[in-house]
Amino acid sequence: MPELPEVETVVRHLKPDLIGQKIISFQSNWSKVLDNINIDQFLETISDQKILDVTRRAKFIVLNLEKGFIPIHLRMTGRLFPNDRIPDEKHISAVFQLSDIFLIFKDTRKFGRIYWYDEWSDFDIKHGIEPLGELFTQEWLLMSIHSKKRQMKALLLDQHFIAGLGNIYVDEALWSARIHPLSISNEVSSVKIKRLHRSIRAILESAIVYNGTTFINFSFKDGIPGSYRNQLQIFDREGLLCKRCNTTIKKIRAAGRGTYYCTRCQKR
Repeated sequence: MPELPEVETVVRHLKPDLIGQKIISFQSNWSKVLDNINIDQFLETISDQKILDVTRRAKFIVLNLEKGFIPIHLRMTGRLFPNDRIPDEKHISAVFQLSDIFLIFKDTRKFGRIYWYDEWSDFDIKHGIEPLGELFTQEWLLMSIHSKKRQMKALLLDQHFIAGLGNIYVDEALWSARIHPLSISNEVSSVKIKRLHRSIRAILESAIVYNGTTFINFSFKDGIPGSYRNQLQIFDREGLLCKRCNTTIKKIRAAGRGTYYCTRCQKR
């Protein structure tokens, strides 16, 4: 599933094509693609509205209209891209007809969803702090982690706690900060949490520069994959040697997810 860097990559490449475009019509080829509004209401609400901006919140691409917001979640196989025509191919879940182009939502496994919100606060409140935002400080992270008694991997994956992190970047950040994924949050040292704060920011910023990570499905623009995979330090490296200490990397289950860690660098 695309995480913060992948979604940010899509947003940055959509902006030039979408800002200023007017929504002429919308068609859905998959009845469940609209999550919290029916198609008649959606059409009535968005028709003739101009797209003022394209932004990201958590793992959502958000079309900011003159009145209201359209958050789009790609999930596992969703892809959102502009095109000068509607492609004659399978798996097109929805199409926005805009002033000059079409905005295509293609989704092989049909898990992706489109939402509607009249008020930003109704959508924003569902998500935690942005890890690249000004409010995400060392002090906030120290206080927030020590105030909870939860497994670290599960806590960092919780979108109500920190928005946008997923399995890949949580593993990378925990390795960088030398924190065991099964550690209990209120027992992790302040030194390690400060290191975690720096690691989260640095890893996300670097991943955005490389346009995110592609393993199977993620692509942007004209099907271009992200290239951060070559920069990964721990994720998907089971059986290989840790790049820091040459210890064999292990894979376990944490928070229901496949999790990679170094038994020497990340002691409990």
